[in-house]
Amino acid sequence: MTPVRTPTRRAVVAGMIGTGAAFAMPVRAASGPPQFGSIRHQYTLVQGARPVPPVAIPALAGGALDLTAFKGKLVLVNFWATWCAACRTELPMLDRLAASGRSDLKVVAVSTDRNRALVAPYVKQFKLRHLAIGFDPGGLVSRVDAAEVDTPFALYGMPISFLIGVTGQVEGYMTGEADWLSAEASGLFDYYAGGGR
Repeated sequence: MTPVRTPTRRAVVAGMIGTGAAFAMPVRAASGPPQFGSIRHQYTLVQGARPVPPVAIPALAGGALDLTAFKGKLVLVNFWATWCAACRTELPMLDRLAASGRSDLKVVAVSTDRNRALVAPYVKQFKLRHLAIGFDPGGLVSRVDAAEVDTPFALYGMPISFLIGVTGQVEGYMTGEADWLSAEASGLFDYYAGGGR
């Protein structure tokens, strides 16, 4: 009969440290963008996406936003609403990202509120000065039932952010609030700015 060996305390601690280090190390797929996410959500690649069509999104500042006008740049399009608690956390962060001076990135925040009158006071309250703010209450570009209606962006949650690559097509999305100012987010932007696919 072979004696059962009890692991030493040193072996247990070393194993725990090794396991913790493995979880702390960022993992990158063999091909594709670096991983990016939050505790609850992960950046999700969109397979077989088509280019975003030209759609005039009414802008808070007047006029319209056309997402195809930013071709050659990355565009982070965030869909939000005044009733969304997570949006209160994420929108100020997106405003700081828009002000960061990153010349290869445009940040657009599109309100899905049905009552347009709520949006301007909300934007003022949270001091959102750098974001391009648009409205899409009627589902011009975003819909919950996107499988049934041909729209570029499906609203799987709120908030939800879509990353449009330099070629003008949706590369992926992230539901829930995310730390768009983190090193991981910067790595994601760098990957797509370099033409990564």
